[in-house]
Amino acid sequence: MPSKVLAGVEVEVDAEGFLVNPNAWSEEIAGALAAEAGIAELSEEQWRVIRFMREQYLELGVAPSLRSLGKGVGMKSKRLYELFPESPAKDAARLAGIPKPEACI
Repeated sequence: MPSKVLAGVEVEVDAEGFLVNPNAWSEEIAGALAAEAGIAELSEEQWRVIRFMREQYLELGVAPSLRSLGKGVGMKSKRLYELFPESPAKDAARLAGIPKPEACI
């Protein structure tokens, strides 16, 4: 597995840039991943989504789907796409340090 240095910490990532070990995650690493994705500073709404993704994964062992994500954070899909334009569930999972949701391509 490739590795990279994020927020001064060397972490293993897969070919798509997802952390191999979710326990290696920190908010500083999330910020570094966001910067790589062109997000200068994460908003409170984005943090809410990221934290929800992480909590759900740690509790259930799977990342939530876009529909579950929207319901869980109380946001419509349109708003999620405004916060994470390419793929809300996939991008938020990457920033949350969890594996890519199964429903994402």
